[in-house]
Amino acid sequence: ALREWAYAKAYPTSQRRALELPVWLHRYNWHRPHGGIKSQTPISRLGLSEDNLLRLHT
Repeated sequence: ALREWAYAKAYPTSQRRALELPVWLHRYNWHRPHGGIKSQTPISRLGLSEDNLLRLHT
């Protein structure tokens, strides 16, 4: 996380970097394929049904 989020780019302040964490976590868990789990996203491994609230994300 430090390499991919905190130090991946220069942020003007620590507060700005902290504001970006939820955005980065969303991408990491919902959209970024992970090689160690056969290019799936972490959230896909939960086996959620289509009507689960966690599926309703932006």
